[in-house]
Amino acid sequence: MIITSLLDTDLYKFTMMQVVLHHFPAAQVEYRFKCRTEGVDLTPYVAEIREEIRLLCGLRFSESELEYLGSMRFIKSDFIDFLDLFRLNEKYIDVQPSPKGNGEIDITIQGPWLHTIMFEIPVLAIVNEVYFRNTQRRPAYQEGRGRLKEKIALLSRPDYGDCKIADYGTRRRFSREWHEEVILTLIDKLGDQFAGTSNVYYAHKHNLTPLGTMAHEYLQACQALGPRLRDSQIYGFEVWAKEYRGDLGIALSDVYGMSAFLRDFDMYFCKLFDGARHDSGDPFAWGERLLQHYADNRVDPRTKTMIFSDGLDIPKVLQLFERFGHRCKLAFGVGTNLTNDLGYQPLQIVIKMVRCNGQPVAKLTDSPGKNMCDDEAYLAYLRQVFEIPVLAGN
Repeated sequence: MIITSLLDTDLYKFTMMQVVLHHFPAAQVEYRFKCRTEGVDLTPYVAEIREEIRLLCGLRFSESELEYLGSMRFIKSDFIDFLDLFRLNEKYIDVQPSPKGNGEIDITIQGPWLHTIMFEIPVLAIVNEVYFRNTQRRPAYQEGRGRLKEKIALLSRPDYGDCKIADYGTRRRFSREWHEEVILTLIDKLGDQFAGTSNVYYAHKHNLTPLGTMAHEYLQACQALGPRLRDSQIYGFEVWAKEYRGDLGIALSDVYGMSAFLRDFDMYFCKLFDGARHDSGDPFAWGERLLQHYADNRVDPRTKTMIFSDGLDIPKVLQLFERFGHRCKLAFGVGTNLTNDLGYQPLQIVIKMVRCNGQPVAKLTDSPGKNMCDDEAYLAYLRQVFEIPVLAGN
């Protein structure tokens, strides 16, 4: 059994789920799976993936897990009461070989947002682990340990003592076993330089800080749930602030690209939110633009946090630290490069929301190829509304 606890997911699933419970309990959504890695045949593993999902749907939160979640100051008691009754339901998820016959698989999740939001992270972890345990029956753990040691050595240099990283690698990890070994090694070797993990299960088990705020799906859903499309990003930030009253104050910047984000992220939001997270496009250009935006809005950038989380490896972390470390607060979330670096090609797999309340939703980021929407007319309309240029690959 790959997933043994419903806590084995990212914190932002719980923070978004609480917003859904309190503000959008009737919303209906659809998610779809995509493997961006070419030439990978996942169809032999469909039955095994289905069985792991069946086992996942049998899990419930334990009393100790609910007590842990309830100890977080931003988690409310009625949400804990809901989680006490919660389980994932198999009827909302379907796994099939793609009719294209090209080795791809179709995973569709469809139903109430409140009851489907928790599928994404564990299902991605299941697909990864099923694939790698079948294709790499004798894992190169020694190679992985050597690579991890090199990363730690880079971070341990005296001039990088203030550079902290966090684990963001649940969804694309090689395996649950390897994920935990990486975390334990980072705790042992990095000490305070290891800031925590997005994985709530390991945060609970190893007394780490759980990290995360919002993901793309939240702001995408607001396209269908807000008063009008042009104000959907503003609406999403306002609802978030209303729910958390100053907690969890990191805004996601790339659902419509940086230019559209900065148009909406005015002085009010600059002062209200603690910072922003980068997840697509050139991180150096993004950081410079955000720092200038704070200055233009009479906000001291040194009081704000920039979080970088897009395909990071340690050399890039150190380059970003050198560029911005003395100019603002920094945080780095490293995912695949920590939890799936054993010498094999990692799977670039995602599960994205594609509809909310029957309406197409999408993100148009600063990285071509990251978008998932099958409605070209809607994408064109979205670009027009948010003044987004067409990029190659989008």
